[in-house]
Formats: sequence, structure tokens, C-alpha cells
Amino acid sequence: MKTRFLGNTGVRVSELCFGAMTFGGKGYWKNIGQVEQKEADEIVNMAIEGGINFFDTADVYSEGRSEEILGKALGNKRKDIVLATKVRGRTGAGPNDVGLSRKHIIDSCNGSLKRLGTEYIDLYHVHSFDPRTPLDETLRALDDLVREGKVRYIGASNFMGWQLMKALAISEKQNLEKFVTLQAFYSLIARDLENELVPLSLDQKLGILTWSPLGGGFLTGKYRRGKPRPEGARRSNPTDQFLQFDEEKGFDIVDELEKTARNHGATITQSALNYLLRKPGVTSVIIGAKNKEQLADNLKTMDWEMTAEEVSRLDELSKPPRVYPYWMLERMSLDR
Repeated sequence: MKTRFLGNTGVRVSELCFGAMTFGGKGYWKNIGQVEQKEADEIVNMAIEGGINFFDTADVYSEGRSEEILGKALGNKRKDIVLATKVRGRTGAGPNDVGLSRKHIIDSCNGSLKRLGTEYIDLYHVHSFDPRTPLDETLRALDDLVREGKVRYIGASNFMGWQLMKALAISEKQNLEKFVTLQAFYSLIARDLENELVPLSLDQKLGILTWSPLGGGFLTGKYRRGKPRPEGARRSNPTDQFLQFDEEKGFDIVDELEKTARNHGATITQSALNYLLRKPGVTSVIIGAKNKEQLADNLKTMDWEMTAEEVSRLDELSKPPRVYPYWMLERMSLDR
């Protein structure tokens, strides 16, 4: 397993990151995955043996059970891995049990440390922007956690470009810890990130961590044009979807991924993951295997590399619409 630097830090993480969203299966997360402790222990051990040293979760996944299960599964291997979790979502019924206030951040961090069974969090992400809390308050609280040794690095997730750049500017001006990563939705069916957030991340030396690289399972090949949808899968009901994208365009992408997979004796899933590892700025691709079979397939992604020509064909097929002002900026740049 190859490693890459975690943004502009000296820490190296595996090109594949194991996401533990499938652990626990409680509440809203029940349909995502229902992996319990025994199976989680086996999957985590298999991931580590396969070279993965980077694990990601969040305090809201299965209402905290994901953190508990992951912490126990890591056990005495904790010191050898880079562990990430998140804060921002609702963790209780109280008015202050949500958001990025100093109170909620500190309370949530302490709760995550307890559930994970660890003394520190390697990478602490804010799960999304909080419009009701001043960024100064959020960043100062995160800085305090780093200075206390409870957190080592901080990152952002699901931010707009201006929000992320404003946060970096505040940290620079006030000499606070800066975000070193951006965790974002990025895949062949969702390349919107390339309009603003990829250039920003490259300019500011942020490491991009991709969530849902398979588009909620769409890019595994289980959904094909003209064929029945699998029962019990996340996209079984096309009218009730968290991830929004053009499925007709998606079917064309899956067809091309299949051609690429055949060229390498690989699978459609591996092709989709391999593509992202060829994209500028990507540090690690977060996978969410529900079982050992899926994990084994994901790990084989590292056995081969997509060619530049194959990447180019997929780039053209999945090209996102150019919205203003990007098309105007591109046109003006031609005059120089």
C-alpha cells in the first residue's frame, strides 16, 4: 500500500482510508451498514494487514456506536494508525448538542475520546460549516484542543470555497491551527469539487479526502441501464436519494469503467477508486466496505494503475457542466 503526505504535514497515510460508517447500524445509519463488533474486528485487522493505516469515523455515525466499535477493533494497534473523527452533528436533544460552538466542540471531543478509547485524535474534522457560530470561536476551540494534546491536526468537511478560505485566513491572521485537509464528496459522478475546491486545496496545500467515491454504490456496477435495481440497496428507490446526480450519464460512466477494468483484469469498483487516485490533490480515498469480500476487492485497487489515456476518456465522459464564472474565466485566460 502506497502512502501520501496528509496535506502540508509530515504525516503519511495510506492511499485508501477505511471509513467506519458501516459500523453499528443504529438509527439513520441502519441502511448504510450493520457491522457489529466481531465482524468489525476481522475487517479492521484485514485492512491493517492490507496496508491501511488511516481510519475515519464520526460522532454521529450510528449515534456514537461506530466510534465505540472502531476503538475496540483497533485495540493495541491504535498507536500504529492515523485516526480521524468528526464534530458538528446533533449528539443529543439539548439546544447546545449540535453545531460548532466552543461548548459543543469540547463536549463532543471528550465524548469521542471516551468512545474511541484513546487519549488523542489524529485528525479532527468539522463535519460541515456552521452558519450560526462565528468561525473565530470554532477555530479557537479547535486550536485549544490541539494545544491540550487531545487533537493533533484539524480538517474541514463539506465547506464552500469561500467558507474554507475565510477559515484559513482567520487562522493565519490569529496564529491558530489551520485546517490541513478537506473531506468532500468527489467521484466520477460528482466532480463539482474541481470548479473551486480542488484549485483552492492545491493552492493552500490541503489534502483532499474523498467520501462516497463509489457514489453510494452506483459505481460498483450493481446498477445498470435497463436492468432491475438490487433489492435493499441504497439506490433501490430512485426517487428517494441522498446523493443527487444524472443516472443516465452515470450508466455511461459505468460502461466505460467496465472497459477499463477488463484491460487490467480488475473490477468496476477498483476502476472507480483507481481513477480518483490519479486526480490532483487527492491524498486518500475513503472506502466503506461492509464485509471482508468488499474490502478484499477494494484492496486490489492498489495492484494496478489506470493509464493517462483511460483517465482522459473518463474525464471527458464525466465532465461537469461549466457554470459561471468558470467558463468566463477560462475564455478570458485564452486572451493572455
